[in-house]
Formats: sequence, C-alpha cells, structure tokens
Amino acid sequence: MTTDLSPSPLTESEYHARTSAVLASVEASVDAWLQDDVVDIDAMRTGGLLELGFPNGSKIVINTQPPLKELWMAARSGGFHYKFVRGAWADTRDGRDFFEALSACASEQAGQPLSFTLSV
Repeated sequence: MTTDLSPSPLTESEYHARTSAVLASVEASVDAWLQDDVVDIDAMRTGGLLELGFPNGSKIVINTQPPLKELWMAARSGGFHYKFVRGAWADTRDGRDFFEALSACASEQAGQPLSFTLSV
C-alpha cells in the first residue's frame, strides 16, 4: 500500500501564510526553551530562511522555496524537501511529517529530546 503524496493546491498567499506559520512556530518553541532554560538554541531568521544554531556548533536550516511551493530542511542527518499534502508538510520521499522530522533532527543535534509542533 503506497501513500499518495500529491501536493494540495495552494495559492501564493496560502503558501506564504502556511510557511510563515511554520517558521513562527519553530521560533516560538526555541524562544520558550531559551526562556525556560531547557536548551540554548540560537535562531536567526532572514525572510524565508531560519537558521538554528545548537550548543555543539551544528546547525539546522529551514528554507522556504516559493517557486516550488516547498519547505526545505538541512540538518546534520541530511537534506529534506516538504510539500503541503492534506493539511501537513510531508517529506517528498517518504511522507514523513515536517515537525516529526525536525523534532528528531533537533533532538539528535541538541543531545536531548525536543518536540516541535505547529502552534495555531
């Protein structure tokens, strides 16, 4: 049984709203962890690019790709592309949820469990 990874149609404004919400949610999680002294992750955002710097010097980069209507993530474990499929950002290769993958990559790079979600 295969999963249909056909992207949901998005207008330009819908794409920008959804990717902005993703980046804002990631930033909010990082800010809360810093405030609560959970982990010291530096977040630097420039337009549609968000760079997360971890205490061990590693980085995760999340980047919007408007021409393709994709969201990209580069982490120590590799590079990943996501399309909006049925209400969530799904990996174009295996359908894995963006926030699940980000949480796994960030946990590995931070050396402690971290969980990202889309805050509404």
